[in-house]
Amino acid sequence: MPAAVVPALLSRGGSGAFVLSSAFSRRRSPALPAAALYPFARPLSALLFPSRPCGRRDLQIRCMASSPEETASSSGGTILAVEEGAAAAPLAADPAREAAGLLDIRVGRVLRAWRHPEAESLFVEEVDVGEAEPRTICSGLDARVLVLANLKPRNMRGIKSNGMLLAASDEAHEKVELLVAQEGTVPGERVWFGAEDDKDRQPEPATPNQVQKKKIWESVQAQLKTNEEYVAVLGELPMLTSQGPVVCASLKNARIS
Repeated sequence: MPAAVVPALLSRGGSGAFVLSSAFSRRRSPALPAAALYPFARPLSALLFPSRPCGRRDLQIRCMASSPEETASSSGGTILAVEEGAAAAPLAADPAREAAGLLDIRVGRVLRAWRHPEAESLFVEEVDVGEAEPRTICSGLDARVLVLANLKPRNMRGIKSNGMLLAASDEAHEKVELLVAQEGTVPGERVWFGAEDDKDRQPEPATPNQVQKKKIWESVQAQLKTNEEYVAVLGELPMLTSQGPVVCASLKNARIS
């Protein structure tokens, strides 16, 4: 913003809009063009509407020269009105995405695996999920994994399992493939759904008791699948890590559990 503009005063207009008023400190000047103020709209909107995710604010910006009477009695000014757009349709709530944000799904690395002594179809795995000690998890597969970490432990044929591995499968559940993170992803990194900049907007994971009581996993799992590019998605939102999307090897449009 030009140096002629002194720090602004933020107030709420009569219509409920937030108004940024700037006075000119050196000399009488015409109103700033709207284009000159556009770069300030995003940081200003983040200040005004902190509870709404970036990229989802519908802002209207208007610049108005002061009236002749105001110009005669003051040093001139420019008003930037930033208001939540009334013309745009409100964003629809997405219960599945909100529930998915409460799941603690992490990248894991299998340290060792062995056959379950009491069940031929199960493996017992020690999985590094970024904690002080590896987790013991019982599953039907041993490989690099995605771990649903905020489930209550449960006994599986005498061995306590502390999580669930996520995999894609066909309709008959005859072909099963683990979901895998891109190479270079650090064990323990929590995945998210959406765009790259949604990573820092994840809520805190729900507790295992909350996941069980509110059936959070069940509500999310119903909308999990792989798409045509083998990417794990929640509806249309990709499952991401800092290294890129989570994928399976070859199953398209497959259910995830």
